[in-house]
Amino acid sequence: MNRAALGVFAMAAGIGMTSAAWAVEMTKAEYKSGNERIALDLKAAKETCKSLSGNAKDVCMLQADGKSSVGKAELTATYQPSSKNRYKAATARAKADYAVAKERCDDAAGNVKDVCVKEAKAVEVAALADAKTQLKVTDANTTAADKKYDARKDGAADKREAEYAVAKEKCGTFAGDAKTRCLDEAKATFGKS
Repeated sequence: MNRAALGVFAMAAGIGMTSAAWAVEMTKAEYKSGNERIALDLKAAKETCKSLSGNAKDVCMLQADGKSSVGKAELTATYQPSSKNRYKAATARAKADYAVAKERCDDAAGNVKDVCVKEAKAVEVAALADAKTQLKVTDANTTAADKKYDARKDGAADKREAEYAVAKEKCGTFAGDAKTRCLDEAKATFGKS
């Protein structure tokens, strides 16, 4: 299995694990603490990278930066859950994975390198397309749910008006105070003034 395919599986696993975290509410203090932890992790990772050299160092630095940017995007998506923030997290992961995969291609030369770069780009394009699709599907579902709610609300209002009209008509069989009481009861029952 090539590196690009492994990247797709790793990304899918990462998205699967983080999507559960998006369901949890987060306080402002937890958000701030999370950002501080991400900054400390980035600093520590970059320190580790300093002991490396050449392309290995470049890959290490890109991994550290990528982990930081993905962590921040996922933290924001947890703190302020929305389809837009989940999309931003997915795109951050795709771009970070692409940057690392492309840098790893520098270890190769010629056609092997060209193929490696194309595979990395294909994985990025697929991940970005998946993220965009998910955003559109989520937004479409939200719009559909809103329309269903409005339709049900309108339907319930129409039914209530029809029931009120029936109750008023029934009051027509009475006269005087009885009719007034009947109409008052109908108004009270159906919230009319």
